[in-house]
Amino acid sequence: MVMHNVFIGIGSNIGDRLHHLQGAADRLAALEQTTIAAISAIYLTEPIGDSEQHRFYNGVMLLETALVPEDLRQHCKIIEQELGRPEKYLRWSPRVIDLDILLYDDICLQTETLSIPHPELQQRKFVLIPLLDIANPQHPKTGQSIGQLLEACNDQSVLIKTKKSVEIKKRGSSV
Repeated sequence: MVMHNVFIGIGSNIGDRLHHLQGAADRLAALEQTTIAAISAIYLTEPIGDSEQHRFYNGVMLLETALVPEDLRQHCKIIEQELGRPEKYLRWSPRVIDLDILLYDDICLQTETLSIPHPELQQRKFVLIPLLDIANPQHPKTGQSIGQLLEACNDQSVLIKTKKSVEIKKRGSSV
């Protein structure tokens, strides 16, 4: 079984945001052939698009998984729906949970439903900064490290590192 390193962006700005992030982490950790290797700090971030909404809690998780990209994406969508996110929604609207595959090993993949690396990764501090909490991988398209992408990022938003955290629970823990 080949294991893959996958960075997943997590975010929530509705209700008990930390609870939603923890719920997503618990469900991801419960997937077959998948473990959470690391979780970044949780950051309070400004919303993009519609600024008339609550701030987000954002972070990044590193998964080790045998799941192929499309299967992992499908599991992420199911988890989002289980936690209360509707199947259809307006872009940049408030959301209970958001799970995005940012990087999957060093592959580049473009399908109708999935783009890896995430196409907006290098433009978003709320992804780059938490990703750097865990690692400094190379972007497979640009060849630049995440640290280099952050230095060149034009995003002017301000992230506030919270004292809140998401726990890594071992398989078999209650979800």
